[in-house]
Amino acid sequence: MRFQQVLRGVASLAHKAADARRSSTTATRSIDAPAATTAKPGKLQISYEPALDGDADPGEVVWAWIPYEDDPSQGKDRPCLVIGRLDGRLAVVALTTKATGPDRDRVSVGIGLWDHERRPSFAKIDRIILLQPNTVRREGAVFAKDRFDSVVAATAARRPDLQRA
Repeated sequence: MRFQQVLRGVASLAHKAADARRSSTTATRSIDAPAATTAKPGKLQISYEPALDGDADPGEVVWAWIPYEDDPSQGKDRPCLVIGRLDGRLAVVALTTKATGPDRDRVSVGIGLWDHERRPSFAKIDRIILLQPNTVRREGAVFAKDRFDSVVAATAARRPDLQRA
């Protein structure tokens, strides 16, 4: 029990140090060659194959810069759940700790290692974002299979173009 508390404390300090290194200017950037785009209907292949090997894989929470939907020239560094791949890009849904917007736009995913404050999180299923694999900064955690399946099911209910691999 004590070891887990120490481990959480170390992880929290590491996250705070990383956050402190990021200045407020890193939250916005010009998009000449977009690193992230919103997925259009297509043959998105959904799969669950996490492997903490340094590469982002479906079923993992990763951190990446995500453009705002209303102004793609600005965005935020945030955790995302990789749900699949499309044309060599990663298909992700953003995670948030804010329970805002219509209920149909989010799925509760509980608490995970991606949030150093251990707050309840939600998957924002109203938008699938495509990321170039080299724009992902780090792996955050392996997402539990049952939670992954609930996010995919809710997303698929809104997006009939999703296909399970």
